Amino acid sequence: MKYLLGIDIGSSSVKVSLLDIATGNAVAGAFSPSIEMAIQSPVPGFAEQNPDSWWEELINASRKLHAIHSFSGDEISAIGISYQMHGLVAVDKEGKPVCPSIIWCDGRAVQTGNEAFLALGEKFCLEHYLNSPGNFTASKLKWIKENQPDIYKKIHKIMLPGDYIAFRLTGVMATTISGLSEGIMWDFTRQDIATELLEYYGIDQNVIPAIVPQFGEQGRVSVTAAAALGIKAGIPLCYRAGDQPNNAYSLNALEPGEIAATAGTSGVVYGVTDKTTYDPQSRVNTFVHVNHQQSAPRSGILLCVNGTGSLNSWLRKNVFPDINYEKINLLAGEIQVGSDGVLCYPFGNGAERVLGNADQGAWLEGLQFNRHDRRHMARAAQEGIVFALQYGMEVMQQMGMDLKTIRAGHANMFLSEIFANAFANTAGCTVELYNTDGAQGAARAAGVGAGVYKSYTESFIGMKKIKSYEPDKENMERYDDAYSKWKKGLQKRMSKD
Repeated sequence: MKYLLGIDIGSSSVKVSLLDIATGNAVAGAFSPSIEMAIQSPVPGFAEQNPDSWWEELINASRKLHAIHSFSGDEISAIGISYQMHGLVAVDKEGKPVCPSIIWCDGRAVQTGNEAFLALGEKFCLEHYLNSPGNFTASKLKWIKENQPDIYKKIHKIMLPGDYIAFRLTGVMATTISGLSEGIMWDFTRQDIATELLEYYGIDQNVIPAIVPQFGEQGRVSVTAAAALGIKAGIPLCYRAGDQPNNAYSLNALEPGEIAATAGTSGVVYGVTDKTTYDPQSRVNTFVHVNHQQSAPRSGILLCVNGTGSLNSWLRKNVFPDINYEKINLLAGEIQVGSDGVLCYPFGNGAERVLGNADQGAWLEGLQFNRHDRRHMARAAQEGIVFALQYGMEVMQQMGMDLKTIRAGHANMFLSEIFANAFANTAGCTVELYNTDGAQGAARAAGVGAGVYKSYTESFIGMKKIKSYEPDKENMERYDDAYSKWKKGLQKRMSKD
């Protein structure tokens, strides 16, 4: 048999998926570690991980995959990588990290990006980058230059997390146009590297590695990497993409108007457009989509709420240490829509773009000790996550996105009937759930890049819709009332700052 191998480098775990080319079915999947990877926060607002820990967990996940499903290393036709977006991995000439990776939810570079936005001009940045430099990869590198000059001097190249894993696989330092856009290092107007921003930051553009196509051979697995992963040397790496563009690919969201969502550690709604569009306040962000071509432009409008699955995980560890997520959902289901007045604001995982890069922290409102218990907290948390996403989806609608149908994988928080129903009824849209995930999507895309599949459409063989959630009038009215109260509470809090 012939397989495609998908790798998904998350901030919680590393997942791998083995896809049967002929049927398009995932024959096996594994992840590591079994508990969530640690995120280090040595200073409030910081979020760091050791890049080499991702490689070690990839090795562990690969061993688990071999234990689950017997396959030989030469049965792999191609490899694809999905990865946590916006992280900065800085390496020396030998390819060794010179510092921990500053990952996506780290907030240290907010002020750096805000200053660049004003200095270069808001109009210029929005027209050329479709975003403020904000708290993205380029600004994180500038922060190192200013605050850790000894480390900065050691930097030979910078990479995104997926670029680093690709380097560990192949020995080739490279990135993509989509990757550069997520770091605000791509100029949409000139279709080239964002030289003005890098010059303003005093960063030599030679630190950016070679640019490779999104689909197509990007290097081949080295002898050392092959031995570590139990596969054959020489297998081509044929695709890499940030987790949210890749999630959209996983769900066959490639054409204008198609929308994908995910609710893992963070919650994201991602809409595809063929227009050059941006939010003037950069509360949602526009990046190059995976199937972009100059002759057929495709961009992704990305709404991100940092603290979704991370809030659910925090509740399980600290409020429900005795039960699993399934039982938490059952308890939450005992409470009616609106959580009897308890409102949850899930902003406890760093600076939130949708709030103008403010780090508000998370909070509860309306909690009464003689009336409420942990069931209300569980319900309010799931509703609060949905409400935070709705708050951002309203921005997307202002930009012209029509939120009629949203696709998601049947995984993470979408496993909860409460969450999926709340999403459909708050947004007033159909929610379709599919049997896919990021690792499977990366595997399918690798098949396109390797020429195993002749088209995007062919790569989705084996993907099936599991269930749909439709809004209904009665529940829409209940959720609309609860959301209105939630939104007033947020606006009141924001007006105090």
